[in-house]
Amino acid sequence: MLEALTGTGLAASAGLNAYIPLLTMGLLARYSDLIDLPSGWQWLSNGWVVAILAVLLAIEVVADKIPVVDHVNDVVQTVVRPTAGGLAFGAGSSSQTVTVSDPGSFFGSHQWVPVAAGVLIALCVHGVKAASRPVVNATTAGVGAPVASTAEDLSSIVLSVLAILLPILVLLGLVLMIASAIWVFRRRRARRGVLT
Repeated sequence: MLEALTGTGLAASAGLNAYIPLLTMGLLARYSDLIDLPSGWQWLSNGWVVAILAVLLAIEVVADKIPVVDHVNDVVQTVVRPTAGGLAFGAGSSSQTVTVSDPGSFFGSHQWVPVAAGVLIALCVHGVKAASRPVVNATTAGVGAPVASTAEDLSSIVLSVLAILLPILVLLGLVLMIASAIWVFRRRRARRGVLT
């Protein structure tokens, strides 16, 4: 149960920012005893992987704060965030990677389920984020983009840390994310009603 909550929290975090949960797991596995990555996921704590993730995170943090560029970034991240969510869920839920030499046994062993669950969770979170960002940009004339992006980044950090250290609190984080999404869409609908 806790492994599923850990994986869910990490995948949801990846839906907000692809690199934060992967970097968090890599750093914690490399420099602490707080997380013990399964053998198939040890590459996340490799120094080169950590450095590359840090550079990609820096690029995304800057790109996501600039109106219009944030939209282009969201389009690119439509592939990256779900992929990162699948990796994060797989590593966080202690699933093992395998070489697929026999597709029948791979799918029969259900080792693909955590990765697929992570992809779907991250894709849903990313979809809400990508749909709400134009609303924020339009209603604030672009001024809200850096504020919303910073809030998303902080949420991703908190959700990643909670998923690893206190997975039961992931449920609270997910409830808050859902409530925020509902609020944004209600505000969008109300604003559309005022304009017509």
